[in-house]
Amino acid sequence: MSGNTFGTIFKLTTFGESHGSALGAVIDGCPPNIELDESVIQQDLDRRKPGQSKFVTQRKEGDKVEILSGVFEGVTTGTPIGLIIRNEDQKSKDYANLKDKFRPGHADITYQEKYGIRDYRGGGRASARETAMRVAGGAIAKKVLSSLGVKVRGGVVQVGDIKAKDINYETKNEFNFLDESKVEELKEFFAKLNKEQDSIGAKILVNISGMPSGIGSPVFSKLDAELAKAMMSVNAVKAVEIGTGCDVVTMRGSENRDKINKSGFESNNSGGILGGISNGDEINIYASLKPTSSISQKTKTLDINNDEVELQVKGRHDPCVGLRATPILEAMTVMCILDQILIDRGQCFNVQRDFKN
Repeated sequence: MSGNTFGTIFKLTTFGESHGSALGAVIDGCPPNIELDESVIQQDLDRRKPGQSKFVTQRKEGDKVEILSGVFEGVTTGTPIGLIIRNEDQKSKDYANLKDKFRPGHADITYQEKYGIRDYRGGGRASARETAMRVAGGAIAKKVLSSLGVKVRGGVVQVGDIKAKDINYETKNEFNFLDESKVEELKEFFAKLNKEQDSIGAKILVNISGMPSGIGSPVFSKLDAELAKAMMSVNAVKAVEIGTGCDVVTMRGSENRDKINKSGFESNNSGGILGGISNGDEINIYASLKPTSSISQKTKTLDINNDEVELQVKGRHDPCVGLRATPILEAMTVMCILDQILIDRGQCFNVQRDFKN
């Protein structure tokens, strides 16, 4: 009811706030006998953690995860896995001027309306700091999926008007951008953006390969609907597209339908999903994230007394939240896919699935 748990069989429940003492999670429903230790989880947490380049927030958090339960002698036991990450670099004084003011574009006003109280320090529970535990849960789900031959990978494909043309999932750069040829243009763009004390949105591509056909359920639990929900639960995500996505509005039926031959599908406009069920092709998901609302430019807002007041936000913020969003969106994707595979196995245990392992 309170919205802090994700999943049906593979379940992630998280707790903690941006400026609290720690972030934590409980993962229930993880299959047993999966090799797991902190280093497996830490690899993905290190991809997400702040302060890694001058183009992201300079908050310094080690994000060191500790496994509290559910693992014995290096393998999962099938019992709940408890995880904790201690917060180390909170600067709550940066938010003192926000105690009675609502930041435009943030959840301040809606948390106050819903609960009658809010933790104004760094956004509290609504902070993207919460997503660290999603990444931790996703790392465990990824470990399970790898044993089935299912691979999830992603990266940034658009920042403002700068778009990737040649997608390469193996490329490494400080923008997590999938087209290396655009890096210098991005550096110039962000230098100008920082001078203007402004922020920008981004689009992330998440690709799933190795999926068998038959995963997902019809009508209310379609695979694309479940993936969209997973993506939309991430801070700042405002739109999700599957396959060709919004571009289908300009296509004719003769172009959009994916013809089938003995070798498989001739195209992939459907994004690997038909009727809410995977068709064995690669699944492509695009998530569009809004610009960071916390910028240094002065603005006007309301306070808790409903008076109009001036506001200038201080603190350490990402000029583009999309730059660190890839491991978060990958995590939500792998947890959703694993959950759907487990659900499918529960109902259709007597139907053979062609996993690539």
